Amino acid sequence: MISMNWAVGVRALVAHPVARRRVEGLTRFTAPTRSRWFWLGLWTAVAAASFAALIPVLFDSGPPMATNDVIHSLSGTSFAACGLVAWRRRRDSAVGPMLTIAGFGVLVPEILGQVDAPLAFTLVLLFGELWIMVYAALILSFATGGRLTSALDLAIVQMFFVGLVVFQLAVALFLPDDRNLLLAWPDGDVAETLTRIQFGVLAAAALAVAAVTAHRWRVASRPRRRALLPSLGGSLSGLLYAANLITLIAGSESGLLESFLNAALLTVPAALLWGLLHSRLARGGLPDLFRELGALRGPRLEAGLAATLGDPALVLAYRVPDQAAYIDGAGRPVVPPAPGGGRTAAPIERDGRELGMLVYDSSLDDDPELVGAVAATAAIALDDARLQAESEERLAELRASRERIVAASDAERRRLERNLHDGAQQRLVSVALALRAVERQLGPDQQPARALLQSAAEELSQSLEELRELARGIHPAVLNHGLKAALESLAARAPVATTVAFTAQRLPEPVELAAYFVASEALANVAKYAHATRTSIRVSRRNGAAVIEIADDGVGGADESAGTGLQGLADRVAALDGTLRILSPPGAGTVVTAELPCAS
Repeated sequence: MISMNWAVGVRALVAHPVARRRVEGLTRFTAPTRSRWFWLGLWTAVAAASFAALIPVLFDSGPPMATNDVIHSLSGTSFAACGLVAWRRRRDSAVGPMLTIAGFGVLVPEILGQVDAPLAFTLVLLFGELWIMVYAALILSFATGGRLTSALDLAIVQMFFVGLVVFQLAVALFLPDDRNLLLAWPDGDVAETLTRIQFGVLAAAALAVAAVTAHRWRVASRPRRRALLPSLGGSLSGLLYAANLITLIAGSESGLLESFLNAALLTVPAALLWGLLHSRLARGGLPDLFRELGALRGPRLEAGLAATLGDPALVLAYRVPDQAAYIDGAGRPVVPPAPGGGRTAAPIERDGRELGMLVYDSSLDDDPELVGAVAATAAIALDDARLQAESEERLAELRASRERIVAASDAERRRLERNLHDGAQQRLVSVALALRAVERQLGPDQQPARALLQSAAEELSQSLEELRELARGIHPAVLNHGLKAALESLAARAPVATTVAFTAQRLPEPVELAAYFVASEALANVAKYAHATRTSIRVSRRNGAAVIEIADDGVGGADESAGTGLQGLADRVAALDGTLRILSPPGAGTVVTAELPCAS
């Protein structure tokens, strides 16, 4: 009896309780969740069948088994064990159940062959090699998760059915053997002729499997070649199977070829299992993708997704807002691929919103969980980019709004200062001049009136000075001559000895105004709270920013939130996208530093 692991099944054989469903644009299988007792029962059955198949070797009972027969039995165990692992790990694929069926298809005939009964002999004669058909279908459909996707594939599997079932039944009708329950017309010559024709059909089917697999490998893209690699290796055992059949047709059986064939079958299940689980191992690249997700944008994001899926030709397409259209990172239109064209599109969605789509090699459909994970990663990245863009836009609007508020406030300050200078101050000066004129007209005998006018003039002068101080607080006119002049004027009026070091050029007006108010408020706090003996003001430019620093040798302990007026300054500085820092350890003085962006 020819031993060969050829695996698959016509649709009836590969029928398995799976349901096809569409998930994010991917065609996939899902199997019901099985209990641990189900798996325990299957593993027990595999162990028992493997043990029973090797009883003649283990207990030296019955006819001794040839080495090739032992390896053949072990290959059945390999198929069944790898099939159960694949079935458990990849319930979305029919490969696991098909491997398991093929494994039992090898082991059960080996067990029945030990039973000296006509029924057992007839069953082995008729169905002993049927697992080869299941194996062939598995090789053809491995890259598609156990689904035969073309008429050619189905025709090849049907060839195996004809060879393994129809011709085997015809041979059984003529094969002269007392144990053959199907014997109708004993004729050894007819049986031999039918067997040769059967071998020819099976050899042609095996060569067709190898040819189809090789052609698919040759025309496939790189990721699809990776998916086809295990089936390509499995098809090599088909070539050995065909060569073995041809030698049998020629009447020169080769034990060496059969040894190579059985050795190949022993390792093929592990290769198929590795190929099936390889995509899961590829998910080890997902943590790296997640770690870099925050920095991945545009072409870098597309390259990271392509590397994780192993598809260099992957396209990340962005949904055009309010349109049923897509564009790539360069703004070129992207059309969703047509079915059966070798490329597949998976939508990228977040909270029910479609953000784009991934266009990738169709071979990756066999691992929908990986594609789904990558699509979800892309969704997070795109949504994060959208939120960041919206956040930056809102922040820019907020900054512009704050700048407009500050600019409007400064303009209003300037208007009030001009009104005070041109209106109230000028009128008070006029009143003061009028009082002096009246005083000069009084005679020597009008001292009480003169004293009254002098007192009024002094009060008026003090009010005028207070009004000028108020005007300077609203908007210092001296700033028209530059920040340095304004700070020197401020230092000259300060009650604490103050020095000014100015190493910057003329600054933009909003920056000079903010720096002036920072210095003014800081000096006011020094006078009120610091108990300092000296203060210094330093203005410089570094790294594209104007820096003003006010330092004193006072008692320190300044608190920005304690109502000292510095909080308002911090808001003014922040409106210019600057920063205000206060360093004031108790007993060690206070340093107020403002950094104001200054591009020009």
